[in-house]
Amino acid sequence: MNAKGEMVEIGAPDGRMPAYAVRPEGSGPFPGVIVVMEAFGLNDHVKSVAERIAREGYVVVAPDVYYRSDDRVAGYHELPKAIGLMSQLDDRKLVADVRAVMDWIEARPGVRKGRIGITGFCMGGRIAFLAACHLPVAAAASFYGGGIGHVRMPSERTPHAPIEDAAGIRAPLLIFYGDADAFVPPEEVSLVRERLEKLGKEARVIVYPGADHGFFCDERPSYHEAAAQDSWRKLLSFFDKHLAS
Repeated sequence: MNAKGEMVEIGAPDGRMPAYAVRPEGSGPFPGVIVVMEAFGLNDHVKSVAERIAREGYVVVAPDVYYRSDDRVAGYHELPKAIGLMSQLDDRKLVADVRAVMDWIEARPGVRKGRIGITGFCMGGRIAFLAACHLPVAAAASFYGGGIGHVRMPSERTPHAPIEDAAGIRAPLLIFYGDADAFVPPEEVSLVRERLEKLGKEARVIVYPGADHGFFCDERPSYHEAAAQDSWRKLLSFFDKHLAS
């Protein structure tokens, strides 16, 4: 299915939030998907992921959650810059930002109301999980979201780990990790899995042997082809079941 993308602006709590919106051909109605960027910003890779999902029959929006900052994209070789940008984010404001994106998608013609899913990578994986704790998303998929299970340095912006809000989750979850990911140690993966099981949430946690942080991105040295391809198939099946059917 062909799809067309364009940059748009979405009214958000602290101003106009740039976003990359992609719509498949046809009148729909289509379910929607929010794609939350990595710590490196709304770059070409994130846009390409949005396009790939849209070609499967979804209205997709990838918001720039760094819209409060001036210099908003870091190269994959600029980790300190990415960490600096990420450290300025506020969990409560992020939830409000995602809410604004949901409202914008549902206001588009040809969109199925109540069928908005979310996925995210790296930092975006954490945001996708956080959104599922507080918002009525229909499905949420997180790729190697660091900090879901614990916060190294609690602050006013990130007072506690998202897993502490997991009782509020109503959507099914699909969570991907790699067992070679130094940013998300095995103890955190176990904590997330066990907490979701204890709460009785519909959640599937998948850990890929030999996969490192960023395994889905083919522009990063940590790209892991087998894990990327398998997780992509599982993501599409997950969205098909919970959003498209």
